[in-house]
This record gives sequence, C-alpha cells and structure tokens, in this order.
Amino acid sequence: MDEALPTPRRARWRVPAATMLVLVLGAAGWFGWQALSTRQQQAQARAQDDARQLEALGERMDTLRADLRAQGRLLQDASASSRVLRDEVLGLGQRNALLEDSVARLDANAREGHQALGLDEAELLLVLGAQRLHLAGDLDGARRAYALAAGVLEGLDDPGLLNLRQALAAERDALDAMGPGPRAELARRLQALDAGIAALPREAQAPMAANGAARPPLWQRLLSPLLEIHPAGSNALMADAERRQGEDALQVELTLARAALERGDGDGFRTALNRSERWIARLWPDSPQLRDVVRELDALREAPLLPQSPLLDSTLRQLRALRDGKP
Repeated sequence: MDEALPTPRRARWRVPAATMLVLVLGAAGWFGWQALSTRQQQAQARAQDDARQLEALGERMDTLRADLRAQGRLLQDASASSRVLRDEVLGLGQRNALLEDSVARLDANAREGHQALGLDEAELLLVLGAQRLHLAGDLDGARRAYALAAGVLEGLDDPGLLNLRQALAAERDALDAMGPGPRAELARRLQALDAGIAALPREAQAPMAANGAARPPLWQRLLSPLLEIHPAGSNALMADAERRQGEDALQVELTLARAALERGDGDGFRTALNRSERWIARLWPDSPQLRDVVRELDALREAPLLPQSPLLDSTLRQLRALRDGKP
C-alpha cells in the first residue's frame, strides 16, 4: 500500500515535464532554425557581395590591364618621340654652332664695315674742313667739321686709330690758336689803315732838326723875308673837285680790297691795294704818316690770306695713308 502511492504522483509530474521538455526542445529547434536561416541568409548575402566584389575586382583588373597596355604604348611612343627629339636637339645644337659661327663672321664683317664707314665719314668731314679752310678761309666752319670728325673717330674702337686721333687733336689746337684767322686780322688792319689815311696831313711838313726845332734850308731862310716857299706836288695842283674824285676813287679801291678779302681773292686784294697806294701818293704829300701808311700797304700785300701752319691737313694725309696701307 505504502509503495503504490508514489507511482501516480510521479506519473502526474512526468507528463508536464515531458510536455515542457517538448516545448523547450521545439522552441530551441525553432530558434536554432531561425538562427540557421539567418546565418544562411547572411552567408548568401556575403557570398553575393563577394561575388560582386570579385566581379568588380575583375573589371578593375581588366581596366588596369587595358591601362597598362595603353601606358606601354604611350611609353613606346614617348621613347620614339624622345629619340626623335634627341636627334632634333643634336641637329639644333649643330645648327646653333653654325649660326654662332655665322653671327661671329657677320659681327666681324659689321665691325669692319662700321669702321670703314666711320673712316669714310671722317675723311669726308676732314675734306670739308680743309675746303672751308683753304677755299673760303672759314676757320669756324673748319673747326666744326674737325669737331664732327673727332666725334666719328672717337666712336671707332680700333686701337690703331690712336695716332690719327692725336694728329686731329693737334690740328684742332693749331686752328684754335689762330683765333679769328688771317682774313679777320687783315680786315682789322685795313680798317685801321683807312682811319690812318683820313688823318694824313694835307700839306708837306718841314724837316725837324735834331733839337726838335724846324731848320729850313739856307736859301729858304735868305728868301723868307721876300716870299714863302712851299713844296708843290701833284696834290697841290689838284682842284677841290678833282681831289674829291680822287678820294672817292681811293674809297672805291679800299672797298674792292675788302670785297676781295671777303671772297679770298688774293690777286684782287693786292691789285686793289696797289691802286690804293697810287691814289694815296697822288692825293697826299710825303710825310712820316704817309710813309707809315705805305709800309702798312706793303705789309698787307705780303700777308697771306689763308691760314698757314705745318699741322694743317696732317690728319687728312695720315688718314689717307692709313687707308692705303702706308706707314
């Protein structure tokens, strides 16, 4: 009796326990199946992602291969271009060397041409200065021409022209030392002569004794109580109208002398002075003043109208000798 009582009680607990166990197992299986399904879905999604990534990676690999092939072709083209450019650079270097040689020759020719042109210009200026000096007696014009020639020679860098520059400097100094020139001096002296002629005495002067008093001759002293004697000449026999005509003719001759002096006519200048001397001898009696005037006329006839100096034209002669290759 006592042993039969626990059996139903255990039976009653066994059924709920089995039910609970079934339920627990079912829930565990359902949760396990859900977890497995989720893992399968995640694995499938990962597989799809991996497949897409592999496909994208394959496409990228194909793209990279294409890029590599393109880069290879570009490198080949660049290499070929580099070889062409290298050849062109070598050709350009050779052309540059040839151009440098050509430019050097052109520069040398240009320097020679510039120097020849400068020497021609300097020679032309020196010739112009010499013509102004010898033909017209224009010292100022000659100085300007020589100054321009000096500027041209200074612009040439040939050291062989040093002697030529020194000769030109010496010639310019000689011109500067001449002042206004011989014509201006002769014109001044001729003007002073004209003023001296106007101051000549109209009557003959008695000779002066050594003590300064007048000592007439013995016959004049004997006849002095009866008459007064004056020396008579051609001027004493001239009427006033004839004397005025003679003075006008003298002024004409002096004017002709000035005109001949202005144009550098030496023969005309001396001829006018000769005629002036003849008129002076006819119009005024002999006196110390007259003899001074005659001596001045002789000095004017002998004076040169053009500048005289051994340095004149020396630069032009030296330049022409240099052009001809003579020492």
